[in-house]
Amino acid sequence: MQRQDASDGTGFMKMHGLGNDFVVIDQRGGGDAPAPALVRALADRHRGVGFDQLALIRASDTTDAHLVFYNADGSLSAACGNATRCIARHIMDETGADRLTLTTDRGTLLAEDAGGGLTRVNLGLPLLDWREIPLAREMDTLTLPIEGAPTATGMGNPHCTFFVEDAEEVDLPRFGAEHEHHPLFPERTNVEVVQVLSRTEIRLRIWERGTGVTLASGSCSCAAAVAAARRGLTERAVTVRVDGGTLHIDWREDGVWMTGPTAHVFTGTLTRSFLESL
Repeated sequence: MQRQDASDGTGFMKMHGLGNDFVVIDQRGGGDAPAPALVRALADRHRGVGFDQLALIRASDTTDAHLVFYNADGSLSAACGNATRCIARHIMDETGADRLTLTTDRGTLLAEDAGGGLTRVNLGLPLLDWREIPLAREMDTLTLPIEGAPTATGMGNPHCTFFVEDAEEVDLPRFGAEHEHHPLFPERTNVEVVQVLSRTEIRLRIWERGTGVTLASGSCSCAAAVAAARRGLTERAVTVRVDGGTLHIDWREDGVWMTGPTAHVFTGTLTRSFLESL
């Protein structure tokens, strides 16, 4: 296949935020939504490209771009914080802008250059009511009736945050898979295991719904920080240490702001034979 750029729908960019990695397809020039089988094939780290999430950039009449996210299992996700930061950095580098407005199924998000190569995104206000997260029935979202008394939070996707003495001791693949499908979460849930290090720092390990263990996650980091602050364990601004590095989360009056590094690793083109094999 003749080499093409990422804007024609067969080209793609590989990006990551602290090892939370993405395939990004620029569809601002048009393009169809990928079939779930294509998403799963691309996500395969041995036979495809490999990613935690797939993100599409689409044109918007009212904002700088509209973003659509898919999990590795082909399911849609309304939010993906690190992918939003990666794409925001790409568009800022492309246009020279230092502030952007982006739309997602989560809503309208603001992004800005935070200086020092860092990118900051406002993921919006957390959803704290059981209906919004959503949960299966009415309950206090601060302490769920699940062993370990986790906290539920919505960041455009559902989150279940457990606070533990030692995050490293948790068998995360088993623990995450078990709780992702808990009946209290009708749309499944992301699972966070948090160890509070101080009033301004937490250690976070992540199981992402539809993906599994990941090195980082923006929405999970935001949810964990919100849960810790709600429970009085930390301040509203914290450093979050994930397996892939460090994010700064600040729960302000206008939303949850996330700041961290991004990387555009390479740009490639999907071959015709790969696409036709699906």
